[in-house]
Amino acid sequence: MARLGVNIDHIATLRQARGSHEPDPLAAAILAEQAGADGIVVHLREDRRHIQDRDLRLLRQILQTKLDMEMAPVDEMVKIALDVRPDMVTLVPERREEKTTEGGLDVLAHRDRLQSVISLLRDGGIVVSLFIEPDLEVVKAAHKLGAHYIELHTGHYANARRASEEAAAVDAIHQAAKFAAKLDIGVNAGHGLTYRNVRRLVAMKEIVEFNIGHSIVARAVQVGIERAVKEMKELVK
Repeated sequence: MARLGVNIDHIATLRQARGSHEPDPLAAAILAEQAGADGIVVHLREDRRHIQDRDLRLLRQILQTKLDMEMAPVDEMVKIALDVRPDMVTLVPERREEKTTEGGLDVLAHRDRLQSVISLLRDGGIVVSLFIEPDLEVVKAAHKLGAHYIELHTGHYANARRASEEAAAVDAIHQAAKFAAKLDIGVNAGHGLTYRNVRRLVAMKEIVEFNIGHSIVARAVQVGIERAVKEMKELVK
């Protein structure tokens, strides 16, 4: 049975839109945990467009499950992570002008930088995951760099418009997941997953966790965060 990590970034996005105190992502995190979420995911971006430092620090104190901090592999974020000590850090690429993360880390081009960051985080007792494309060479590189986990970028699958494109994307995800499992790397998956399209990936036993945010938050607007999380949890089970 796969785990469900609930990304609450867009709760914070709604709060920041008015510069107010509500909705509070901490309250959403508590309700998500009570509804069965196995962890909470937040991306502390360099521009602080949604999650704030305060959110991260308070989540570290109140969560009963896992805190997964997504972050760019930059010095500022490494310092914060080593201070807050989340259960997991997921290293992701980041561009100021993007609406959301647009793809996996370019692991092959930034080996030295990633090696340095991963070593610092591992020495700090933090589990490290790399958000990558479902490519066998990239999986192999992540293994050599010492990542405990990878998170496979599922955006190409989620955005596929033709059956052939979707099938090719599913196959790439499955092959990467199986290869990572053989290398003894934990496999997570996320980006663009919804209540409809996650079903096809749940059958892949190598994927141990699905990290989903936007679709759950969008559903929560209509039915509440607890019901939205419970419905997704049932799907990944």
